[in-house]
Amino acid sequence: MTANNTKPTHPHGITELCEAGGRLYASALRLGRIARAEVEPAPCLMEFALLHPDPDDPAWLRPVPPSAALAQHLHPVEREILERRRHSVQLTESFEPFMDISAQGPPTTHAITVLEGVNRINAALDLATAECRTEVLTVQPGGGRIEDRLSKSLERGLSVVDRGVSIRTLYQHTVRHSPSTLAYADRMADGNVEIRTLEELIERLIVFDRTVAFIPAQDDRQVALELRHPGLVEYLANVFEQLWSRAAPLREEVKYDPTPLGISGVQRSIAQLLIEGHVDDSIARRLGMNVRTCRAHVAKLAAALGSNSRAQLGYLIAQSGILDQDS
Repeated sequence: MTANNTKPTHPHGITELCEAGGRLYASALRLGRIARAEVEPAPCLMEFALLHPDPDDPAWLRPVPPSAALAQHLHPVEREILERRRHSVQLTESFEPFMDISAQGPPTTHAITVLEGVNRINAALDLATAECRTEVLTVQPGGGRIEDRLSKSLERGLSVVDRGVSIRTLYQHTVRHSPSTLAYADRMADGNVEIRTLEELIERLIVFDRTVAFIPAQDDRQVALELRHPGLVEYLANVFEQLWSRAAPLREEVKYDPTPLGISGVQRSIAQLLIEGHVDDSIARRLGMNVRTCRAHVAKLAAALGSNSRAQLGYLIAQSGILDQDS
């Protein structure tokens, strides 16, 4: 380190004494004193009180004995350790009565754990991923995934696939037009990885080894529930299996039954939701598309049926017979 004419300081602690400081302190100990000008490259020696002015000559500095310097710096550390020990004893004494009550009461289980905040949710998912041994079931509603979310999913997915764990994922049909999601599927292509799609899905769901499941608790995805009750987890796994049996493999063409008037399968799904009273935002969310795309489909549906208003459209859908077939 170089000298600095503006009262230099070193960005290090006493336990990481710089090379110049160590060399000059050793020299001062051997000679009994050292010139003040000589220690300018190591201002830390004065900052850490390893040198003090010579009372007989201000141009010189005398070294503080190592034993005295050590004791001086150890004292606050030992005092902090003593305080922490005292605090730990107080904590133990404070909780001891409650520990006795807990031991006498019924056993507690963590069947449902509320996870608040993205960091805590991701930490719980990472732990479940690390502990997973057989299978992962996931339901991912919505359209194409954003890059950073896909990157995190890819990282988790590859980590379990490499251990021989199987993964089955359900997306909505709209991801078939998402290049980023298709690229993710190619990266995950493996005998243990299957991806299928459906027109409409339930909310997001992840099940690990049929022992722990994660579901959202709020629409903003800032709160999730970690479920470990065997009955709940098995129920959700069965819901997944029902959806899976109706879904189409991602790389296979989705086959819709023919409909009159050239109305597509997507538009028929929209027609069903319109009849049920859903608004555009709700329909878009349920079918995994943006609102603009949803409204474009509604407009095509209205044009095909000759409707001039939303109220008339509902009546014409009911009269057209397009919902009489199984989709």
